Amino acid sequence: MYRIVGKDGQQYGPVTAEQLRSWIAENRANAQTLAQAEGTQEWKPLGSFPEFAPDLKPPTVSATAPPTMTPLPSTAVPRASNKIPAGVCGILLGSLGIHKFILGYTGAGLIMLLVTILTCGIGGCVMHVIGLIEGIIYLCKPDEEFVRVYVDGRKEWF
Repeated sequence: MYRIVGKDGQQYGPVTAEQLRSWIAENRANAQTLAQAEGTQEWKPLGSFPEFAPDLKPPTVSATAPPTMTPLPSTAVPRASNKIPAGVCGILLGSLGIHKFILGYTGAGLIMLLVTILTCGIGGCVMHVIGLIEGIIYLCKPDEEFVRVYVDGRKEWF
């Protein structure tokens, strides 16, 4: 029996070696996935377990698209907790850039706020449309993609 740490930082298991082999075959686990054998305290990469060496293949890199990993099942992504507040504020208060401040994009939030204030609200119409579009985009993305793009990737605009 083994425990592993998924891409979302959550621990899964105990699972059998056969279940792990299945996850490896589905590209849900790879040689870098941290694992702990039952009865040990040490976490080490799955590639360092000799029993999984035949199942682990080096990742193939395509010239047209990067390799993708299917995430392990998860009920929630903790770092996506700002998704709904940012989306709603983007839709309702987009011209003030509140949704940018919620996500930690202070510079982008200040730009939106100052454009609205310094143009006496005229530029606020454009900023509100931008906020509306961004709010809808935030709310339509799955949690994992939201975290990848806006939390880890730090994508400030659209």
